[in-house]
Amino acid sequence: MVKPEANHAALPHGPDADAAMAQYEERAGRYDWELAAFEPVRRAAIEQLAIGPGQSVVDVGCGTGLSLPLLGAAVGPRGRVLGVEPSPGMLSRARARVVGMRMPWIELQQSVAELADFSGIAPVDAMLFHFTHDVLRNPRAVQWLMSQVKPGGRVVAAGLQWAPLWAVPANLFVWSAAMYSTTCLEGLACPWDLLRPYLCEVEEQSLWAGSIYIAAGRRRD
Repeated sequence: MVKPEANHAALPHGPDADAAMAQYEERAGRYDWELAAFEPVRRAAIEQLAIGPGQSVVDVGCGTGLSLPLLGAAVGPRGRVLGVEPSPGMLSRARARVVGMRMPWIELQQSVAELADFSGIAPVDAMLFHFTHDVLRNPRAVQWLMSQVKPGGRVVAAGLQWAPLWAVPANLFVWSAAMYSTTCLEGLACPWDLLRPYLCEVEEQSLWAGSIYIAAGRRRD
């Protein structure tokens, strides 16, 4: 279990891979119900991916696999879904979920904490970042992940962001949620800005009084 002082010491600076691993290992058993309130955001983000039968998609930081049923259904048996997750505890639950789904076109891989060593299906048609703030604040990881998306491929990111200053309750929610689920408050003003140079045709939505974002675009040529 991550000690609060160890986790929060990394918050002002940048992502702490070791703290994140310990954090998600400790949360694995209760992660599904913790994320239940965010299911409408997940569905909206996957809808923005606009993937169809026969396509390939990577779910970055797939956790316990909550996005996998929707992704697997969208691409169908002729497609491929790759869920990448560094936490063994999370990944074991994702594997159990996939077995129950009977969708053999879904593959899972354990990756290093920076999520920069998966292999097997690149270049892909789409990539999903659902509440993966620490990954999105890692320039090396973002650069490598974007190299795995084909030109024109869809990229969607969703997660926490600072709301407008006047939205005090929303920002208290963001602060408390980020302190619990990330190791890095840096970049919460625009969490996906490291993706921006790689994308075109970007559309951004703000939800929950501005405390949640969904950013969708296409990989530049």
